[in-house]
Amino acid sequence: MAEVNTVVRAAGGVVWRRGENGALEIVLVHRPRYNDWSLPKGKLDPGEHELTAAVREVHEETAVEAVPQMRLPSIRYLTGEPGVEKSVDYWSMRAAAWTPRAADDEIEEARWVPAADAQAALSYAHDRGVVRAFLALPPVTAVVALVRHAKAGRRRDWIGPDSERPLDPTGERDARALSALLTLLRPDRVVSATPLRCRQTMEPLGLPVEIDATFDELREPEPAAAALAGLAARGGTTVVCSQGKLMPSLLTALTKRTDVNFHTRKGAGWVLCFSQGRIAGRDRLAPVTLQ
Repeated sequence: MAEVNTVVRAAGGVVWRRGENGALEIVLVHRPRYNDWSLPKGKLDPGEHELTAAVREVHEETAVEAVPQMRLPSIRYLTGEPGVEKSVDYWSMRAAAWTPRAADDEIEEARWVPAADAQAALSYAHDRGVVRAFLALPPVTAVVALVRHAKAGRRRDWIGPDSERPLDPTGERDARALSALLTLLRPDRVVSATPLRCRQTMEPLGLPVEIDATFDELREPEPAAAALAGLAARGGTTVVCSQGKLMPSLLTALTKRTDVNFHTRKGAGWVLCFSQGRIAGRDRLAPVTLQ
């Protein structure tokens, strides 16, 4: 077996839309260099988050503005270069807007094909496996990003009410980095627990913030889980900022999973995908600064 010395990281998406007849379609790309049909993907830039790279590469290769939803299986394969393997992270992505893409040396054509025909059109088994996993998913009807506030210094060093303890410089940096990832999800609404540090973590999103004490750290997990499910029932994408002492038990109550470690670092969180009121998928979300 060949020894692998280098792993090249890449990211991309299975990008879908509804065609004129309402049928599900997926965009594929033809690369003249390899004369193949594949899923849109590309290498991460230095220091780039994989989700950011996935959205950027999809747009560069297809001219589609895509909104990530559920994480799909990652793939690894040999590139043909000695000792070099590629690892690709994929997400299902909703096409929000698209324009015709001019052909160039990298991508000759970006083509929408019926989802049922996509596997037969793809050149590689690993791409077909990713599409197969996508087709097995239930339709996503809502997305909720549940995040923990960023760093706010030490409680014992703050002389005022704890609810007014602000983000420290590291927390402000991490809040901006978290906001850059959350913006990729195109949130429709933002909800925050009452402490100032939670509200400040949401400020970089530039959206109105609804305050809901249900997500404060000393509240009960079951009502908080019910409130989060109620937000999902409204459809679209919601960002909720809560606190570390509540989030693990909230997520356990919501998912009914007792075998998952839901501990969440400050300035990080979870992307929860819902299908008709049920959790269809979950994925950790953390800026590169926290990885």
